[in-house]
Amino acid sequence: KIFFSDFFFLLSSQYKFRDLTIEELKNVSKTYPNFTFSMNTYTFKDGSQKDLLNFSGTVPVKYGDFYNIPIHLWILDSHPFAPPICFLKPTVNMAISVGKHVDAHGRIYLPYLQNWSHPKSTVIGLIKEMIAKFEEELPLYSLSSSEAARQSELLSYIAKITAGETDMKSKTKLGGGKNEGCFNKITVVGAGDLGIACVLAVAAKGAADKVVLLDLSEGAAKGGTMDLEIFALPNVEISKDFSASADSKVVVLTVNSLGNAQTYLDVIQSNVDLFRGIIPAISHYSQNTVLIVASHPVEVMTYVSWKLSAFPKSRVIGVGANLDTERFQYILTNLLKAEVLAKDAWIIGEQGEDKVLSWTSCNLAANQTEAMAACNSREKVANRAMEVLKGKGQRSWSVGLSVADLTDSILKDKRKVHSVSTLAKGCCNINSEVFLSLPCVLGTNGVIEMVKLEEDPLVQEKLQSGAGSIHDLQQQLKL
Repeated sequence: KIFFSDFFFLLSSQYKFRDLTIEELKNVSKTYPNFTFSMNTYTFKDGSQKDLLNFSGTVPVKYGDFYNIPIHLWILDSHPFAPPICFLKPTVNMAISVGKHVDAHGRIYLPYLQNWSHPKSTVIGLIKEMIAKFEEELPLYSLSSSEAARQSELLSYIAKITAGETDMKSKTKLGGGKNEGCFNKITVVGAGDLGIACVLAVAAKGAADKVVLLDLSEGAAKGGTMDLEIFALPNVEISKDFSASADSKVVVLTVNSLGNAQTYLDVIQSNVDLFRGIIPAISHYSQNTVLIVASHPVEVMTYVSWKLSAFPKSRVIGVGANLDTERFQYILTNLLKAEVLAKDAWIIGEQGEDKVLSWTSCNLAANQTEAMAACNSREKVANRAMEVLKGKGQRSWSVGLSVADLTDSILKDKRKVHSVSTLAKGCCNINSEVFLSLPCVLGTNGVIEMVKLEEDPLVQEKLQSGAGSIHDLQQQLKL
């Protein structure tokens, strides 16, 4: 009773609905007596601070065995009309397992929070949903003693950065060997079929000195990841720790949410929620990396990666139509014996059925008659090539080979032209921030320049239509 009377005094000066908040405190304390309450300063994303009521404790989660998951909830001064801000509070021997409900910083995202409405929504109800969701996807995993020591070192280092006590340039010392910052290091995020295919293809290409597979899946190694561990490949490391990605020259994103979404928009939003926990951690550990997005839908997820990373547009690209273009040019050259045409032919726009065929800007012939004849001939050959291309799905290993091709061009600064998803604003009278596949010269810092295409009104119309649809979809997402 004395405890709550003390809080009554503290809350009276700033909480607008003091009595309702005190009632919530009593209910939580009665149901979860292990929770402790305090007043502390919370720092918001914009840097502003406020003294807020918060409570910490553990909630019981059954995931095979029973686990006590530590959580930390901040109660806003407009409670109960605003939802709490929720975090995991892992101990030094625990690490966060990033998923659809938890980001890399331990911030918890739940439908209950998004749909918060007083008086239907309560902290007790929130904790019950939290337990239910954690039983589907455990948010923490245990670290070995060596991993725990490294985790503690990293947390200490980050604290020093926050306090301005250390130089960011020194962080390469925490990434592994002392010369690691000089290596051509690639990180592949996601240990599904596509992620493993990318690792194998990149390793086979031989462009990277080290390949890290960041496995964000739950529990012990399964399937292909286990096989990679069994049949260990030189210079390939498997880790669940974001710090293993430190100083990567290229980071490949292959993760896709496997939630029970009901609509296409829900599926994409699940992916956005997943990326919200991944991209900030990746960009923290590899501040000069080039991001290659292979997650679906690639145009939208490349846009999301660009926004969440705050990287320059040149250093965020999607796999886009690179595979389709390479296949198309191969068909023209080797099957239809039209090697001259293949050099200037590109698949652009959206990945999938709405792909667009375009040509590099060039003079077909000296006069108009010859130009029309050459154009008609070119279109016939191109249509035949498109027919051959139809039905050739993008298997994981095919996309993996395409990703290896892109990383090779970047790491070796080849200045090779690829059709990749890049920011299309300003191209073909597109005024919105959308990513579409366009021919781009790739080098060490990502996109160096875009290659100019023929000014074909039909192509421009298709690109503008695709850009409009993508922009409309992006406007419905919660970033």
